[in-house]
Amino acid sequence: MLQMPIVSLLDTARELAESGRRVRVLWQQPDTLVFIARGREYRSEFHINPSDETMYMIKGDMRLHYRTAEGKEEIALIAEGSIIHTPAGTPHSPRFPPDAFALISERKRRAGEIDRFHWYCARCDGLLHEETFIVKDYADDPVSKAYARFFGNEDFRTCKTCGEVMPSAESV
Repeated sequence: MLQMPIVSLLDTARELAESGRRVRVLWQQPDTLVFIARGREYRSEFHINPSDETMYMIKGDMRLHYRTAEGKEEIALIAEGSIIHTPAGTPHSPRFPPDAFALISERKRRAGEIDRFHWYCARCDGLLHEETFIVKDYADDPVSKAYARFFGNEDFRTCKTCGEVMPSAESV
């Protein structure tokens, strides 16, 4: 039977806030993945998604850090009620407070597609570390897993170019 879920975005955002969780997957189908994300104010990585992505700000504003084709970091402000399209392969880092909520829509990963997470040195902008994932189920929250591995290893957080050490998540 054809399923056509209807979701109250504001009710789902409220449930996320009350639960303390950061992500709620609304649906995953062969070609579609849609979820609500509660702000991750501490984000520092750049996600490189193998598919296009749209982000609609349900509540609050987002500062979307992204890297241009030349590698320069830029910031786009996505105001409440606004949507942005992020093309596949664009390194991006959505940063918004825990009381803000975004609706994210992207293509579910195809066999063999790899998601990448990059961290850069705050002093010299050199690449600190790359985490890679094959995302079979976004409900597994690959961002949190990438963070745990990155912040759990001081060598990953140490710049090979200038020696700067990114503080651990606990000290941020």
